[in-house]
Amino acid sequence: MQEYWELYMKNLEGKPASIQFNAGISMEVDELQYTYPIVAFVKAKLKDPKENGLLSENEEPEILFMEDKLEAAMIKFRIGKYVGRVISDGYVTFLYYVQFTYNWPDFIEFALNEHGSYEVTNGHSEDAEWNYYKKLLYPTAREWQLIQNHKVCDNLKQQGDSLHLARAIEHKIFMPSVEKKEALQEALLAKGFKIKTEIENEDGIKGLDFYRLDKPFYHDIDAITLSLIDIAEAHDAQYDGWETSVVKS
Repeated sequence: MQEYWELYMKNLEGKPASIQFNAGISMEVDELQYTYPIVAFVKAKLKDPKENGLLSENEEPEILFMEDKLEAAMIKFRIGKYVGRVISDGYVTFLYYVQFTYNWPDFIEFALNEHGSYEVTNGHSEDAEWNYYKKLLYPTAREWQLIQNHKVCDNLKQQGDSLHLARAIEHKIFMPSVEKKEALQEALLAKGFKIKTEIENEDGIKGLDFYRLDKPFYHDIDAITLSLIDIAEAHDAQYDGWETSVVKS
């Protein structure tokens, strides 16, 4: 099983939340949900909570140590998979999917024996459909786009780009149905984009390659791509991301 983690921000019940989740297992959920049908959680009240859903510098080492102890206990007792962490509203919640719960108390005692200073609750319930993973932890299409945006921005910064200088940013949209192609083109032109060429992906689905002069700074590119997702969806199409060249100041 491939394992890699993603981190992003979202809004939960009107409050900012930091979501870290195991993205590597997303392709195997249909198989894993039969083996690990119970969702379990450990929830700790933060001593030094921040309103933005992130950990304070003072508390981060303690919470990461708690996370490591929980993961070590999960491996020791061989009862499940760690799937994600939510930080919001003054709490950190660690989420797992487990096979059985008869030794859950032993798992908790082993994992948290060094964290008695924290107010901790825990529990578990049936979730054979893995709804907590699919609907709470896993990003929507828009949230995934923001994750990818920030990866590209980080890569540009690492190459010396300030991100504040406007340049041609190319975007792609694919159209499973071309019935609304002309309307889609008109919508893009109305937003100041220029159509570069018509394209086709490896599955034979046709699309458009288009561009506009913009700044690839985090907040700017987020607003642009979310708007393009809306335009694409309104025309039965799918936004497929962006690219640009490095511009050093």
